[in-house]
Amino acid sequence: MRGNIAQLMQQAQKMQENLQRAQEELAKLEVTGNAGGGMVSVTLSGRMECRKVRIDPSVLSDPEMAEDLIAAAFNDAVNKVNAESQQRMGAATAGMPVPPGMKLPF
Repeated sequence: MRGNIAQLMQQAQKMQENLQRAQEELAKLEVTGNAGGGMVSVTLSGRMECRKVRIDPSVLSDPEMAEDLIAAAFNDAVNKVNAESQQRMGAATAGMPVPPGMKLPF
């Protein structure tokens, strides 16, 4: 029994190190979302901080369309960051027994 607990503690420590490394990688990550065939792009960091917004000048003649395209590009970037985050966090916990329903701390 004692050996199992020590093994579980080692696995938990390794998983924590992997998760921390994945979080550090995500913080450095930059993802760009696009809308309107690339007429608007929004670049976010892995922590959802906006790094850059690019808007084709032709879009600015229609403010309502510009607003819609900016929102769509932002949402595209958020979805890409979330997908990348899930992939990296999943890889960090690969092979580690995580009880069903347990939420990881992010």
